[in-house]
Amino acid sequence: MAKKTKKVEVEEPQVQEEPVVVEQPKVKEKPLPTPKNTWEVRDRIYYLKGGKNPLAKIVKAADIYYFDEEKGYERELKYTKNQQTCFVDEMRGDQRLDHIIFRNGVLEVPREKQVLQKLLSLYHPQRNHLFEEWNPVAVATDEILDIELEIDALNAAKTLDIDMAEAVMRVEVGSEVSKMTSKEIKRDLLVYAKKNPKLFLELVNDENVILRNFGIKATEMGILKLSQDQRTFSWGSNDRKLMNVPFDEHPYSALASWFKTDEGMEIYSNIEKRLNS
Repeated sequence: MAKKTKKVEVEEPQVQEEPVVVEQPKVKEKPLPTPKNTWEVRDRIYYLKGGKNPLAKIVKAADIYYFDEEKGYERELKYTKNQQTCFVDEMRGDQRLDHIIFRNGVLEVPREKQVLQKLLSLYHPQRNHLFEEWNPVAVATDEILDIELEIDALNAAKTLDIDMAEAVMRVEVGSEVSKMTSKEIKRDLLVYAKKNPKLFLELVNDENVILRNFGIKATEMGILKLSQDQRTFSWGSNDRKLMNVPFDEHPYSALASWFKTDEGMEIYSNIEKRLNS
């Protein structure tokens, strides 16, 4: 008799599912706002603008106002000896008015006098008009700009051709430039660029400068003739009128503008041939 085989059931191992981790988005931290009050407690120096340096200059310390943007109205200002603020609406008790006096154009205010410093630096209506706070950073920046401007002018003067150099120097020395050698013109041009870099660069970039010089040279050589009343240009050879100078305009500036017209360009070409012949 055959034996019955017992069926053995094998249990499958259970796979444990790992929990799904959901990453939370990273929140960027916002930088803290810069505090509005960046006032630095230090000694401050104020000076009168325009290079003025009288023995004594009194600046108004009362009956002045400052428009407060946050409050939306004008607030009365006053500098006193016994108050901790320059705003009248914040003062308590009696108000003993004090003077604000610049000596030889300068007022030095020590760090202990914060009320006066803030009045002059932040609120006074005459700040940046009558007087200004000395700022060493701003002064250094201005000096750098001046030096860079001088370098630009000297570089331009060094590479300028002789015709343009003569035109620029004629603005400075007039007809004397006609008697100068090219070396003298170059030397004086560099000196002029160093002393007046801003004006020099303006002249170099002014297209009318060389045209004015061209007209002056033509007149000096007798190719053109300017009437005694400086109102008419004509040919030097036959007195034929070329142009009238508009009222209240410099004759050679008017001639330079006229050279740009159709008629003037033809005359310019004719004069150029005579100058180069």
